[in-house]
Amino acid sequence: MKFSLFAHMERISPDQDQKQLYDEFIELCKIADEGGMHAVWTGEHHGMNFTIAPNPMLNLIDIARHTKNVRLGTGTVIAPFWHPIRLAGEAAMTDIITEGRLELGIARGAYSFEYERLMPGMDAWEAGQRMRELVPVVQGLWKGDYEHDGEFHQFPKTTSAPQPVQKDGPPIWIAARDPNSHEFAVSNGCNVQVTPLWNGDGEIESLMSKFNDACEKFSDQPRPKIMLLQHTYVADSDDDAKVGAVELNRFYCYFGAWFMNKREISQGLIDPLSDEEIAAHPFYTPEAMERDLVIGTPETVIDRLKKYESLGYDEYAFWIDSSMSFERKKASLERFINDVMPAFQ
Repeated sequence: MKFSLFAHMERISPDQDQKQLYDEFIELCKIADEGGMHAVWTGEHHGMNFTIAPNPMLNLIDIARHTKNVRLGTGTVIAPFWHPIRLAGEAAMTDIITEGRLELGIARGAYSFEYERLMPGMDAWEAGQRMRELVPVVQGLWKGDYEHDGEFHQFPKTTSAPQPVQKDGPPIWIAARDPNSHEFAVSNGCNVQVTPLWNGDGEIESLMSKFNDACEKFSDQPRPKIMLLQHTYVADSDDDAKVGAVELNRFYCYFGAWFMNKREISQGLIDPLSDEEIAAHPFYTPEAMERDLVIGTPETVIDRLKKYESLGYDEYAFWIDSSMSFERKKASLERFINDVMPAFQ
C-alpha cells in the first residue's frame, strides 16, 4: 500500500494571513516529498475559506517546483464546473509542465453552497450526470479528433491542445460512493477514490466490497487501483490522541455546517459555532472521531492501516485538513513518515 498526502489551504479565522497559510501548505507538501510519500492531492473549492483551492492545477504546478518525486493529484476537480475541452487542455498542460506527474481526480462535487453560486439550479443528480458525460469526452480529446453531441456539451471535431506527456493521458480517478459510481469508474478504465468520512471501518469495508463487485461485473477491464482517503492524526501519546480527536470533532462540525449550507457566511468564513453547539451535535463526538478516524499513536495507526491494506486498498491518503495549527499538522505528518510508513516497506 502506497501513502500520499491530501491537503488544502485552510483558513478558519480572519486573523490568519493567507500568504502564510499557503506557504505552510507548500511546506507540508515538501515534507511529504522528502519523506518518500507517493503523491500529493489537493482539490477544487470556491468561495470557502474552509477549503481554499480555486484551481488545483495552479497549486500542483507550484508544488512541482518545490518537489522532486511525488505524483501530483487533483483531489478532485468538480466536473460540472468544467467544459471538457478546457479540462482536457489544462490537465494536459499541467502534465507537460510537471513532466508527467499528474493524476486527475474527478468528482461531481458535494457542497450546495458551490452549486448555487457556480451552477444555479443544479442538483446532485445532474452533477453526477455531468461527470459521467465529461470523463469519456476528456479521454477522447486526449486521443484527438474527437467530436461530441451529448446532453450537456456539443462540439465538432477537436483535439486537446496540448496533448499530455503520459501515454493515453494522466490516470483518471473517480470519487465513488454508491455502486453505480464504482461501476462507472471501472467500466471507463478509471481508478477509484473513496472516503468514508466519519463513518468508520464498516463503511471502509463496504466501499471495498462495492469496488470488488464492480471489478467482477466488468472483469473484461483491467483491475484499476483504489485509494482510501481518511482523516489521520498520529499522536505522540494517548493523551495527545484525545486532543486530536477533539480538534477533528470541531473540524467535522464545521464541515457539516458548510454541507448543510444554512449558517450565515461573511468574507468567506462561516458564522462561528459555539462550544455548546459543537457539544450538542447528534453524532459527532471526540469519542466517535477517535473510534472512526485514524487517530492514535504510531502503533495504533499501523494496526488500523494494516487492516486496510489487507482489504486490498492500493493507496492510503493521509487527509491532513483538520483546522489544527501548522505545528501540530507538521508533527503528525513527520511521525507518520518516520514511525508509521517504515512498517509497510
